[in-house]
Amino acid sequence: MRIGPLAAGFLAACSTLSVAATDAPRGRGLEAQVLERINHARQNPRDYADELRDYRRYFEGDVVFAPGDRNGVYTREGVSAVDEAIAFLERQAPLPPLDHGDLLALAAQDHAGDQGDAGATGHRSRDGAGPGERVRRRGGDVYVGESISYGMADADAVVRQLIVDDGVPGRGHRRLLFQNDFRFAGVGCGAHRRYGHVCVVDLAATRDGGPALPQVANRARTPARARAR
Repeated sequence: MRIGPLAAGFLAACSTLSVAATDAPRGRGLEAQVLERINHARQNPRDYADELRDYRRYFEGDVVFAPGDRNGVYTREGVSAVDEAIAFLERQAPLPPLDHGDLLALAAQDHAGDQGDAGATGHRSRDGAGPGERVRRRGGDVYVGESISYGMADADAVVRQLIVDDGVPGRGHRRLLFQNDFRFAGVGCGAHRRYGHVCVVDLAATRDGGPALPQVANRARTPARARAR
């Protein structure tokens, strides 16, 4: 039996020097699938609740034996975390899908590569950079949220781990995925020395991690002559 993978969520507003993005994120296949599954859950929370009802059938006590997995994965809360997620999804209103953000994806891939090489966990890179700092280095801004999945190489499993949020006080990963004012996301995945796989999801209200100005503020900045047209 293997120990269940960890997950970590974080909402950051940090700053550092800016470096322009020049390369494309690696392994776009899995990343695109993860974003697609996140959007499915955001747009169809009750349908996703039905998927979790099916998933809970594979539990034997605190161990879940997914189809094709003879070893099973130990969970901290068993089906109670799944049931709590189902109840949350039944109450959750549908949300708009998240669009892909290139800078967010580059920053997410940076962190996935850094953590994978070191076998590390958490939201600080080996040089001490946080999520916002990594986005700014890629030419964006610092107003981002970040969720990380460890141990999962399948998009369904990655997103399910973050939504069920087993053993995580406050369900921080789930709250980030269903945060109403987030409109963009970037995903970076790769090999992990300790857990096998890691997927980083960086989310923001804007494509580059900049602050989303309220529409009232935007109107206030618009000259009266321009508004009258």
